[in-house]
Amino acid sequence: MSPRTTSRIYGTDSSNESSLPDDRDLNESESEDTTLFKTIGWISAGLGAVALGLFVGRELRQRYKFNRRTPYDFYAHSGDEQDVDFGLGI
Repeated sequence: MSPRTTSRIYGTDSSNESSLPDDRDLNESESEDTTLFKTIGWISAGLGAVALGLFVGRELRQRYKFNRRTPYDFYAHSGDEQDVDFGLGI
């Protein structure tokens, strides 16, 4: 490819220039695309790490709570002592 003429600076006729984009324009658009894809990649990796952390934390908490059960936890309504007339307004 021939070097570009500086027609705006020197006022020369630039009719011999082609209308195709040169290599610099292509590299700029590729770098913009690359930057966009890198940003999207980092954001998705961060969200994946947060989701994984929440899942692991939930599992660890459930195991912690399960291992520290009391005998009262084995029964559905252990310790609930409500009279029959509860809520009847008597």
